[in-house]
Amino acid sequence: MADGRVRLIAATLARLVARRVAPGAGGDLAARRRRRARAVREAFEQLGPLYIKLGQILSTRPDFVNAETIEELGRLHDRVPASPFRDFEPVLAAELGRDWQRHFRHVDVEHPLGSASLAQVYRVTLADGRRAALKVQRPGVREVVATDMALLRRAARLLVNTRPRFNAVVDVHAMLDLAFEAVNGELDFTVEARNMDRGRAQAAAFDHLTVPEVLLVTPRVLVQGLAAGRSIREVAPGAFPADERLAIAHDLLAYMYRGYFVDRLFHADPHPGNVFVAPGRGAFLIDWGMVCRLDRPMSLKLALTLINIVENDGDGAAKAWVEMGKPTQWADLSGFVGDVAALVPKAATASLEELNFGITLTTVLGHSTKRGIRISPVIPMLGKSFANLEGSIRCLAPEVSAAEVLRAELADIVVDLSCETLSESYLARGVVELLLTANGSYTQARGILRDLSNRDLQIPVDSRKVEATTITPAKVLYGAAALGGVLLWRRAHRDD
Repeated sequence: MADGRVRLIAATLARLVARRVAPGAGGDLAARRRRRARAVREAFEQLGPLYIKLGQILSTRPDFVNAETIEELGRLHDRVPASPFRDFEPVLAAELGRDWQRHFRHVDVEHPLGSASLAQVYRVTLADGRRAALKVQRPGVREVVATDMALLRRAARLLVNTRPRFNAVVDVHAMLDLAFEAVNGELDFTVEARNMDRGRAQAAAFDHLTVPEVLLVTPRVLVQGLAAGRSIREVAPGAFPADERLAIAHDLLAYMYRGYFVDRLFHADPHPGNVFVAPGRGAFLIDWGMVCRLDRPMSLKLALTLINIVENDGDGAAKAWVEMGKPTQWADLSGFVGDVAALVPKAATASLEELNFGITLTTVLGHSTKRGIRISPVIPMLGKSFANLEGSIRCLAPEVSAAEVLRAELADIVVDLSCETLSESYLARGVVELLLTANGSYTQARGILRDLSNRDLQIPVDSRKVEATTITPAKVLYGAAALGGVLLWRRAHRDD
């Protein structure tokens, strides 16, 4: 299989080169760039699921992909001609048993709801009469993806060895890891089901937002509740009362903000095809195979970046962004601050009609790469997620301002983050850190006194060790608060 994939990839690349140099490939520069970009997008689609995912990730990187290619990769779709249902019956039998039909009263095998390189989706009626969607993985697709991953790893090692300066800013291996993680999540439907369950629990706090329920799942078969309505791009805004239309838009944005900053798990592909809406039913967020996670420090720094953008503080936004990344030895930090300071005022008050807040993030990314600042590949994915969501909302309520929604939700987000900081586990960690710091300082003091008595005192200067072992007033206050919180908690539980 590996030899066959190598030949297919080589043939696809050869066609790209041939189209680039073929006679008649002239015309003005803009037209030639558009043709090349379209050819690149078509090549990704021909090569299948892993390359489609990689292309989607590349569409978040305006720092090294030109604007025409960004636009084309943004149109990447994972739609292929539908295969006969008989091709999927062996998968159903392997996953659900030879009597798999007992789960369903009816399967609409003539009109698939969707057909992609990884799976095909059908409208079904369950044995108990409920309407649902059945997603079945294509046979043999895992082997193809595994082969492609190995080939891309080899290509990445070659690129890193030959372009070290490029890798210092982009981190090719980390970007590939993100693409592989996304595809692996889509190859195991139990992972997608867990994402849906968590997303559904998060959506419970919103009146106008639903994530369909998982009804049955195995690694290659997923049955879920059927989303009501149609894609948000296909509905007429006038079909909704104005207050419902605005409430849906607000809930979608607020939900994603909480995913970025509080829950730290977010839908990475909320494009209009994955957002269904219906009057009186609100919005349904589907297709949870591709999600991203943020750790707590990254999410807090990201929150600070966006808050500074909303508050029209370009200098603060630039500094918070640099904190999320890693400047290279040749980084131009003052130039980056100037870039962001010029950009932020345009984003602080604009509606979705006037400006895309997510594109603002990817524009900042372009400036940071140009100025030599490496950023985690999760951040471009977040920018893509945000831009896709804004594109979805623009179909229904373009007058909504993402910045204004963030302002409205900020108080609740800060309260939740504060409660998390004061939780038992974080307080306990603060106490342990204080004890370790105190113990290190006590040991150092004993050693100094011993050396003084022996007249053999030497004080090595290491800024990193000094920083790690010095008890500052902030550490003392934090540790005291943490210790007090733990004691209060223990007293409360003892009283109970």
